[in-house]
Amino acid sequence: MDRPDVLIVGAGVSGLTTGVRLTERGVRVRIRAAEPPGRTNSAAAGAIWDPIYAEHPRVGVWAARSYEVFSRMAAEQFPGVRLVEGVEASRHPMKSPDWARGLPGYRECSPDELPTGFVHGWHYTAPIIDMPPYLAALEAMVRSYGADLSFGHRLTSLSDGFAHAPIIVNCSGAGARELVPDPSVKPIRGQLVAIENPGHQGFFAEHTVELGEMIYLLPQGDTLLLGGSAEEGIADPEPDPLVADAIVKRCGDIFPEIRNAPVLGHRGGIRPSRPMIRLEHETRGSAHHVVHNYGHSGAGVSVSWGCADDVTDIVLGLLG
Repeated sequence: MDRPDVLIVGAGVSGLTTGVRLTERGVRVRIRAAEPPGRTNSAAAGAIWDPIYAEHPRVGVWAARSYEVFSRMAAEQFPGVRLVEGVEASRHPMKSPDWARGLPGYRECSPDELPTGFVHGWHYTAPIIDMPPYLAALEAMVRSYGADLSFGHRLTSLSDGFAHAPIIVNCSGAGARELVPDPSVKPIRGQLVAIENPGHQGFFAEHTVELGEMIYLLPQGDTLLLGGSAEEGIADPEPDPLVADAIVKRCGDIFPEIRNAPVLGHRGGIRPSRPMIRLEHETRGSAHHVVHNYGHSGAGVSVSWGCADDVTDIVLGLLG
């Protein structure tokens, strides 16, 4: 490719989704990242659509748009994307959140439908994404639209990217802490344990206001993903065996049938926590532009398509 219109920094779910949207509109895109999609933090995500772990006035809009896209993908059997019925429940009395009430399949749970220790819950249908095949399919889409992708590249500063293109889209995730630099980005390690599925067809998610030692079970066919954890300040994605044991115990205390299920593997990844998602245009000099799209915390997948649409609008405006 000759000099492209846009350089996207990062090949996780935000970078690839943005790449799809831009190339669909005819924008010439180059993607550079330190790791290929299958080795990014996005690949380790459990990835149930749940927009509560990120802050921004447009989270609701972005999440609704992403739900719409995932629903269409599921109908078209896009790799890794399924709509799954399940329950989200709280250990404390509360009203069901507004975002849940309009979802397909929504209804309040009766007390006998809730696990021990939970006092309120609701059924709904949510997209659940099996991230490795999903990211591989997004990468194939971007390549099919003519984008130039290359991995093993780590920029020392965003300014270095202007050697590639006049517009940089910054989807560097947790790497934005050093790259921008943005000290408000904090790493939070999350872990999952994959076990042999003893028969769960629906998901279960504990509703919590903040990331922490929550419980969730996400069915992926013959595999059941158990979560979760939120270890603030830890930037090493390598899973901790003690944390993994604690996840299995918490889930097994609620669902005893999983206690003796064979463990198939472990996943670890870094959530790019930030007080608020950063999606905005920054001018650098007279002819250079950065469009930031990072800081999604635990909602990167849930808002990915909505954020990509907004980034695309900004870039198309810059290109005239």
